[in-house]
Amino acid sequence: MADVDVGGDVALIDGDSPMGSRQLMSLSLATLLVVSLMTVMAMLGDDDQASNNASSETNDGDWRAFSVVAPIDTGINVYHDHFRINETYPDWLLDGLGVNKICELTFEGTWSERYEADRSSCWDTLNASDIVYFPGTSIIGSSPDGDSEILILDDPSDGHGSAVTGAVVNANPNAVIFFVEGFSSQAVQSAADQPLVDILSTSFGAPGSLPVPGIERATESAVVEYGKLHAGAADNSPSPAIQDATAGPPWSIGIAGYAEEGDDQKEIMSGSYPDISADWTQVLPNHDDIDGYHETSGTSFATPKTAGILSAVLETLRIEYNDNSSGAETSTRNGMLVSGVDPAGEIIEIQNADVRDALNRSAWYPNLNWDPTSGTVPVSPVAPCTQTGWGLVNMSNVEPIIAHLNGSETLSDRPSDVVTCMNLNQAAREAYWGGYPSVLLNDGWVTPNMAASRD
Repeated sequence: MADVDVGGDVALIDGDSPMGSRQLMSLSLATLLVVSLMTVMAMLGDDDQASNNASSETNDGDWRAFSVVAPIDTGINVYHDHFRINETYPDWLLDGLGVNKICELTFEGTWSERYEADRSSCWDTLNASDIVYFPGTSIIGSSPDGDSEILILDDPSDGHGSAVTGAVVNANPNAVIFFVEGFSSQAVQSAADQPLVDILSTSFGAPGSLPVPGIERATESAVVEYGKLHAGAADNSPSPAIQDATAGPPWSIGIAGYAEEGDDQKEIMSGSYPDISADWTQVLPNHDDIDGYHETSGTSFATPKTAGILSAVLETLRIEYNDNSSGAETSTRNGMLVSGVDPAGEIIEIQNADVRDALNRSAWYPNLNWDPTSGTVPVSPVAPCTQTGWGLVNMSNVEPIIAHLNGSETLSDRPSDVVTCMNLNQAAREAYWGGYPSVLLNDGWVTPNMAASRD
């Protein structure tokens, strides 16, 4: 007797009994069909397994916890030592951020020599649809407006974007930088649309906080639709921030400046009644060399410093709760900026509102230690919120914010007069922006010649 395995059923064929040719043909065809089906099923099973393996490679913690910050500005000096790192971003991260081009940079010679060496392989080949990774740096860059002389690279006559991004890295050297060149609503929206971006930082707007349309619809999309954080610079004037299209919308964290490492008082030329105030004067990287720095001031730099601080908070919490991704994508992260588990196996979820509440609680008002020659104005003990919002924020706020969010040490409620003052602030912003007639101007909410960097 011979056994023929046909998918689990055993057909017994009597070798002594003659069979007709039609029976033999039928049996042969049936056997061939079953074997073919089994082969296809096995192949599909292998494909499913490969798919599962690919998915696990994306999420199995094979890389460190991270946070992604998107500065949106004039351009970035990718050759500066300030942005050099000793790690290479994994392929799944590049895919998740939409990278479609890699530029291997030259890291020998002067800035000009490096740029010239890379022109034919990189700079002269870029277009507005490119999202470019620069290995050896922390930077992934794009220029969706496509209207600058050299896409992504900082303007030789400017340097604002390099300093802005340097402020992010000062606060969190581990931040993944998704840099967007541009001042348009479309540029901001391109960062908002990136699922892995956590925080957008914008340091430009109408001079004097004029009540004109700006980037508010794109930042609203980033925060309300996608659950991200937006840090927006108040104007470099005493103008109230409420009506400012960058710092004023209630979904944005509006940031003014104070004299950190000075007398800790409010900078006179810095927006009033913001959410918080942060480091006004910093030492930041140059845009046209490889290792030079300069001291510069403005809400332009207080804002990305705050974005970096919040990035460091998210990264630390993701380490603690084994959260190996970023962003707040609704489909995969339920709108949560932190989505993980604690050591006891309990699910931990932290969203935009939780982070903002902790930030507000952690802010503080300085002692009256005013230096009349410093260019600052003393923070009043009466209604200081109208000058500095919830108060001052610097690197000393990081640990208290983390402790509050992980429950190890809850931050106290703010005094009732501060809460009342800032509730009025929020109500005014919601009333103003809820009924604000955002009129489309040209191809964006604000055209590049209407926006000014805030330095």
